Amino acid sequence: MKKKINSSFFLIAVLAVILTMTLASVVFYELFQEQVSADLKTYAHVLCAMYDRADEELLAEQAEIEGLRITIVDPDGTVQYDTNADIGGMSNHGKRPEISEAMSTGEGQDIRTSETMSKSTFYYAVRMADGQVLRVAKEARSIWAIVGNVAPFILIIAIGLMGVCGVLGRMLTTNIITPIREVANHMNDPETVQIYQELEPFVATIQEQHKDILKSARMRQEFTANVSHELKTPLTSISGYAELIENGMAKEREAVRFAGEIRRNANRLLTLINDTIRLSELDAAEEVGRREEMAFEKVDLYQIAVACGQALQINAEQHGVTLTVEGESCCVRGSRMMLEEVVYNLCDNAIRYNNPGGFVKMEVGINAEGVVLVVKDNGIGIPAEHQERIFERFYRVDKSRSKVTGGTGFGLAIVKHIVTQHGGTLRVDSEIGQGTEISVAFQPCL
Repeated sequence: MKKKINSSFFLIAVLAVILTMTLASVVFYELFQEQVSADLKTYAHVLCAMYDRADEELLAEQAEIEGLRITIVDPDGTVQYDTNADIGGMSNHGKRPEISEAMSTGEGQDIRTSETMSKSTFYYAVRMADGQVLRVAKEARSIWAIVGNVAPFILIIAIGLMGVCGVLGRMLTTNIITPIREVANHMNDPETVQIYQELEPFVATIQEQHKDILKSARMRQEFTANVSHELKTPLTSISGYAELIENGMAKEREAVRFAGEIRRNANRLLTLINDTIRLSELDAAEEVGRREEMAFEKVDLYQIAVACGQALQINAEQHGVTLTVEGESCCVRGSRMMLEEVVYNLCDNAIRYNNPGGFVKMEVGINAEGVVLVVKDNGIGIPAEHQERIFERFYRVDKSRSKVTGGTGFGLAIVKHIVTQHGGTLRVDSEIGQGTEISVAFQPCL
């Protein structure tokens, strides 16, 4: 990057020097032309006055002193006198631009350049009182001849300027790059680095992204550690019971019990793997912003709640819990499969963390918040200090009970992901020993 900026600065400097020299040469030559034309005009008027009261010898003498060419032309264009040529061999000058203009307006001028001689001839003509035209001419170098003569000096100046520009460009590049490099080296504490005011929004954005990356990396590291720990427990149990059976250390009754433990831990392991995969899919969908790509459709949330209640009825009976569904048909826009996961996980948790003889009630209705699903139970409840963290993955309020009931700690994390992707909101209201009420609100179909 530094080399690229240096090259850009140097290229700009070279172009600026070349353009400046070119414009300076053009302006200088324009001023030079104006000065020569003004001098010739003065000579022409002075010689007109001299010609009225003097002879041609005086004109020739004056022409030699000033380095001029003086020509006298009749009104018909015939050359009567010329200080530099034999008038006998000269053609009619009536159509020369400066002569024609002088005969028409009283004065005329022209510049003619010889490409082979690299010279320009300046002409100025004045019509005298008797109708004749006095023309004064002077040769001068063309712009290319002038530039050619001063080219060595221009080249030396240009090289010097380019060198200065190169040094200044390198210093400027260093001043630009240094704060950025310092910020990169002190990303964790950019406040200690002095930066340009214009860079502050850029640095703030980079810092925020850096924090997000670190947070994401830390979460992934914790996730990996938690998954490893959760997988290790059932695998250790499976391996231990299988080893006892393999070595013949288990009697027939114990072998049946050990086989039951192996099946229970295998089921727990399978559930954990499935939940891990599902949560990873939801994370990936959220990261790449696939919400618009999901197959959203009109879904009756009440029908989903009824179907879920029927599917979990046996589970509720096994736990000694009464499960009921109330409400009315309410339409939301979303993924049917994902919404089924939300209802199932909330209802399953309410059953799992309940007490024998308890109840779980699901209600679906419409209020000011939109279409609302409420899952209410009179189970063990959630302490206030844990309520904000229950939607974190692997977080369990009662870890011993989760292991007994087969909980993975992923259910509510999956719920939060799905609700967020559907633009919904979650609210938890719980009290120890009294139960828990979780409300999920979605925007209704228009």
